[in-house]
Amino acid sequence: MNSVGEACTDMKREYDQCFNRWFAEKFLKGDGSGDPCTDLFKRYQQCVQKAIKEKEIPIEGLEFMGHGKDKPENSS
Repeated sequence: MNSVGEACTDMKREYDQCFNRWFAEKFLKGDGSGDPCTDLFKRYQQCVQKAIKEKEIPIEGLEFMGHGKDKPENSS
């Protein structure tokens, strides 16, 4: 799946590959220590935010989860 911004698609694929590799090779085997893809995620996130602004996609009222975000208190 492509990203919301064409310029972000390669970053999305790079992040997806990194995350999937970490998830399968580390996390599912009990090694939850750190996510080596954090920097890739942050760069991709910035690219997407820029694309959203450039395309004037309304996002008011939406909350996003991601690195550095706390889970909602009522999440069960």
